[in-house]
Amino acid sequence: MDDVLIIGAGPTGLTLAVDLARRGVRHRIIDPGARAGSRGKGLQPRTLEVFDDLGVIGAVLDACGPYPPLRAYAGAEVVWEGEMGERKEPSDAVPYPNGLMVPQWRTEEILHARLEELGGRVEPGELAGFTQDDDGVTAVLTDGTTLRAAYLVGADGGGSAVRKTLGIAFEGETREQERMLIGDVRTADLDRDHWHMWADMRTRQLHVGLCPLAGTDDFQFTAPLRPDEDPELTLAAYQKMLEEGSGRTDIRLTDLTWSSVYRVNIRMAERFRAGRVFLAGDAAHVHSPAGGQGLNTGVQDAYNLGWKLATVIKGGPSALLDTYEEERLPVAAGVLGLSTKLYQKAVEGQADALERGEETRQLLLAYPDSSLAEGPLGGTRAADAVLRDGSGTRVRLHDLLRGPHATVLAFGVDVGIEHPDVRVVTVGGPGGHTDPGGGLRDAYEGAEAVLIRPDGYIARTGDAAAVRAHLARLTA
Repeated sequence: MDDVLIIGAGPTGLTLAVDLARRGVRHRIIDPGARAGSRGKGLQPRTLEVFDDLGVIGAVLDACGPYPPLRAYAGAEVVWEGEMGERKEPSDAVPYPNGLMVPQWRTEEILHARLEELGGRVEPGELAGFTQDDDGVTAVLTDGTTLRAAYLVGADGGGSAVRKTLGIAFEGETREQERMLIGDVRTADLDRDHWHMWADMRTRQLHVGLCPLAGTDDFQFTAPLRPDEDPELTLAAYQKMLEEGSGRTDIRLTDLTWSSVYRVNIRMAERFRAGRVFLAGDAAHVHSPAGGQGLNTGVQDAYNLGWKLATVIKGGPSALLDTYEEERLPVAAGVLGLSTKLYQKAVEGQADALERGEETRQLLLAYPDSSLAEGPLGGTRAADAVLRDGSGTRVRLHDLLRGPHATVLAFGVDVGIEHPDVRVVTVGGPGGHTDPGGGLRDAYEGAEAVLIRPDGYIARTGDAAAVRAHLARLTA
């Protein structure tokens, strides 16, 4: 019997599979293998930190590019240019301050490659149904194959067969009248330095847009559809929509490699867990595309769940699994509210509809009300920092956090912790790292010790005894 069966190999399922693989958890990941296209093309700063921890940040940065500046036209005339948000410089606390753009298929390709490096692979298959009992979950695939695992995770998208089998309500709305033609195309007639848009500048209503996708020769095509419009998903149909929306015939589209009609869905599952079965990503919550939140929220669902499953499978406290829904459901609800607010601004043509602020970067998301959090900093993201090791070499705190372990920062004291899944990092004192300027100590409000969870969130600050006691709640 496997430990975990994952249904769905999009970014959420693949993130979970990579995290479990590096922890030595026996798992299988099943997916029918449909092409993703560009879909969720934005990676937020917190997701980049997750990918750094999972060992794929180099490949991601090589594939990504910054969001291009927006350029709006009336026919061939440029009538407006602007940025979606302020671009920030990296800092000691925030190594990846800006959202980056990469087509979803490329993100999945990178995660696939990392999973294979770790000895895993995605298996072709489609879920037909499953049952669960006190000891595990039995799943049956459409080809009749039966699989058995201790836990099952549904990362199988908005139409999740896992969620439907569980009978969990998917509350919210589908705006059937608000649809968009979307696809991946190519053209040699536009530069790749701008996100090209044709819109009614008075109402700020988009007619058609072409966004260059970093690391490819593709553009993501978007055009809203009228309620009575039902175009064929052909290159000719996309060309016609472009000409009607832009008033131009000098831009020729080629190479339609992915096409879809997108319907605005704003929904969230009533629960994220039923017994031994969990929901993550779009199976648990679907967003409007505004703000680039959906894919990123799913990645962080997986990042939250992975270490908890691994700990329980190794004999840790089963109550850890209760904290997945406890922590992620409120976060997903908040992010869903944010993306809906941004989308509504666009629908209403508000002047700041395209502006993106700090709240979309997901660095401020936290679990302050979690049962795993204690103290004033409990549940907040552990900010990065620059330290010096014993030889004077510059070391980032996030480099020390990288890996499947929890971390204890000990400020010049012996915390008395020896555990195979915990790394103790001494700051100050003989042989410890130095904290130039004392910025790290100040960030933790002078605490003697800090316990940081495997997913980079602070669990507890305090003296050594308090941290040791809290650690027992997080480890096997």
